[in-house]
Amino acid sequence: MRNNPAKPAAPQSTADEWLRLDRQLCFALYASSLAMTKQYKPLLAALGLTYPQYLVMLLLWEQDGVSVSSLGQRLSLDSGTLTPLLKRLEVNGLISRRRGVDDERRVDIFLSEAGDTLRVLARQIPPQMACATACSLEELQSLTQRLHHLRQQLTLSPVPSLINP
Repeated sequence: MRNNPAKPAAPQSTADEWLRLDRQLCFALYASSLAMTKQYKPLLAALGLTYPQYLVMLLLWEQDGVSVSSLGQRLSLDSGTLTPLLKRLEVNGLISRRRGVDDERRVDIFLSEAGDTLRVLARQIPPQMACATACSLEELQSLTQRLHHLRQQLTLSPVPSLINP
């Protein structure tokens, strides 16, 4: 037990140095994600959307008539998370869900007229978020590309386990 809990412990080794919070990529990503969604919240509230709903709408504005499974893959969401989100968008009149004509097991998602119209208001969000980052367009593009690459690498990498717990 330490005598002074407010005093940080001195790193004992190089390995301990890597245990410092400010060295953790995972924490930098987590804290940045929280800050980013905090910036999005008032902008999306004005559109009547949550952040996950906004992501669905972004995909539908790219390509209308996408299957639920395709949305789930693109967003890395399982159907248990995606289904209630889609139901809420449907109740709000922004999308419609329809069974596939050629395969009734497939559910396709389509923008409603209101959902398509919402795109006009949503066009204001990316420039405002870019401004909030205080980064140049090139910096944002580079960072986005690097994060996509990181995600791909982590997805392809086997999940590690402790050798000697």
